[in-house]
Amino acid sequence: MPGEHTEALRPRDPARLGSYELVGRLGEGGMGTVYLATSPAGVLVAVKVVRADLAHDDEFRRRFRSEVARVRQVPPFCTAEVLDADPDAEHPYLVCEYVDGPTLAEVVEERGPLTAANLHSVAIGVATALTAIHGAGVIHRDLKPRNVLLAPGSPKVIDFGIARAMGAPSDNTAASQMVGTVAYMAPERFGDADVPITAAADVFSWGSVVAYAGIGKTPFGGDSPPATAGRILTSPPDLEGLSGPLRDLVAYTLEKDPKNRPTARELLDLLVAGPTRPAATKAALDDQPDLRVAAAKAQSVTGLMPKGYEEDSIITVPISAAGPVEEEPEAKRRWFMPVAVAFLVLAVIAGAMMVIFGREPAETSAEPPPPADQPMIIKDDLTTARYWLAKTEPDGHSACEFTGGSLVARVDSRRLYKCPGPQDQLPADISAEVGVRLLSEDSCAAIWFRFGANKGYLVRACANSVYVGTHKGTDVVVTRTMPLDRPLPIDGPATRLGLRVDDGTVTVTRDGETVGQAPLADPDIAGARLLLGVYPDRDAPVNGPFRVAFDHIAITSSP
Repeated sequence: MPGEHTEALRPRDPARLGSYELVGRLGEGGMGTVYLATSPAGVLVAVKVVRADLAHDDEFRRRFRSEVARVRQVPPFCTAEVLDADPDAEHPYLVCEYVDGPTLAEVVEERGPLTAANLHSVAIGVATALTAIHGAGVIHRDLKPRNVLLAPGSPKVIDFGIARAMGAPSDNTAASQMVGTVAYMAPERFGDADVPITAAADVFSWGSVVAYAGIGKTPFGGDSPPATAGRILTSPPDLEGLSGPLRDLVAYTLEKDPKNRPTARELLDLLVAGPTRPAATKAALDDQPDLRVAAAKAQSVTGLMPKGYEEDSIITVPISAAGPVEEEPEAKRRWFMPVAVAFLVLAVIAGAMMVIFGREPAETSAEPPPPADQPMIIKDDLTTARYWLAKTEPDGHSACEFTGGSLVARVDSRRLYKCPGPQDQLPADISAEVGVRLLSEDSCAAIWFRFGANKGYLVRACANSVYVGTHKGTDVVVTRTMPLDRPLPIDGPATRLGLRVDDGTVTVTRDGETVGQAPLADPDIAGARLLLGVYPDRDAPVNGPFRVAFDHIAITSSP
């Protein structure tokens, strides 16, 4: 049943997207529309769809894929979980958990400032969310009261990570392309466009949001966006109405210099375990066990983004595989007040995704560790949704599912099918190895690499041969056939299939032994993703089913 915050669909709105039936509108922003929908299981979800004109922009689509990869790595501590995504659809979309609750802005506008216990719940919940978001190498960029939902159990932060339209090549955004709501933006957001935005900007926004929730107005309120920006740059915050340790914490986060603010993790620690923790904080945690559990989980996460960590240095890898990131020397800031601050209110694509801070895949004799000079990029045992996701097409004839300890790709007719995989932009030269089993006759395991914009290279491992070629749109061209001395068994033990991409050549291996090499010389192919799927053999009958299984994939940088 649609909630009270839902509007009716308009005549030109689609009725379905993928396997989701749209039932109403939740909002609209600079990059597209957010719909309320039902999943095939009948669960209400939020489907966030990119605007048609942006969807056909190759640069936008590239950035969309890249940032979906980032938000996939955010664990759902006080955030709306991402359930599905299809960046390669005609109209790319993201499917998030639907949270049926008012925004913080709506509550304050209707009822006034929050009570002390409720204010501390919001402060802890938003700090918890930022700790998880920053821990995954993501910067929100548009934290504001309308992006905080007051859901039962704990507040939920939404619309982060990809809440921006096309901008300058740098990770900062010029004044004419600014993303965010001015009253909640950090002073460095109005400075030199060449200076990357850091996680400290979100911490500043946290202070502005909590101040608004506690006193009913923003701490740097002005008569216009330029006037507000001027106060953010030059004036102290107006925190009249806040008191005690929470006021001190808010003031701490609103420091003009990003270096002088706490990190999100430090902020959360001070809120829930600081020496001067107020009684209202204890009451908030005692009254909301879900909030207490979420805060504890966020505090237990290691490998978090350190203070000063810049967005342009983010590499999307499992946190447990990432070493410490050294703090960059502070760039020279050149503060200035723009003549006019133009901004887009973007609340379209985001959510939170899978917990990547859990265990690493168990080591097995079939999966040797990479050499020390080959840094691990992706490692996944493929036993459950992590980097790769389960998906069933609406007609039921194609699917990827986790069963029997493997990722199984299935298609019932003579066509290829790709499993929803990581959006990570991989280096051009990589080494990849994955366990492969052919589960039915005439089935081939397919691996796409350097894939993007619906084109890339394709390796097909069939029973008797391995084929290497290109895949562009609907055209698949074989450039090299590699006959196998020993056929791959049908429904037998797994074979470790390896690819080493280096110096314009791909080398294919089977259980560590070289099968053959093929050149990579197509100038039109410049993607950076690796995907898994199924492809019928060349002499396969029209109808399948065609089924293959994958397990224990490891992707490293080539030395």
